[in-house]
Amino acid sequence: MAELATIARPYAEALYKAQAADLAGTASWLDELAAIAQNAQLLAFSDSPKVTDAQLFDLISGVVKTTLPEAGKNFLRLAIENRRLVAVPEIAKQLRVLKNAQSGTADATVFSAFAIDATALADLSSTLEKRFARKLNLRVEIDASLIGGIRVVVGDEVLDTSVKARLEQMKAALTA
Repeated sequence: MAELATIARPYAEALYKAQAADLAGTASWLDELAAIAQNAQLLAFSDSPKVTDAQLFDLISGVVKTTLPEAGKNFLRLAIENRRLVAVPEIAKQLRVLKNAQSGTADATVFSAFAIDATALADLSSTLEKRFARKLNLRVEIDASLIGGIRVVVGDEVLDTSVKARLEQMKAALTA
């Protein structure tokens, strides 16, 4: 949603500038807040006129697994007061983009039909880094519908070597 991205950009840039010394730590607690802020029940609760900002802050900070630093608490208070809780996942996404641009890396999601062990993941990482010509931060997700193989998403680029994709290509070739 373009509007949400427009709302999130100034927050992400401000966090990026203010937390330049500890971007990894900031991204970590912000990702955790983003995961919490995606909860539909929490968003419905936050929209209630009977809920105060302090109650919402206490609820969210009570759910966070790690202890929020002072900057994290201030950010959360600001997002709640300005009714921008819905934008927190987009803020986290944009902060990751800024952080990756600074370090010359990119986030990559590897979809696999089966779990990938550490050795295979390290080999896959080096191969993918050569293929995409940049350092990648890999995240693995299991998708049994792939049958076998992997599907890699790096930004807007997709590398699909799954059995499912090959079967679909064969089906298209046979029916053409």
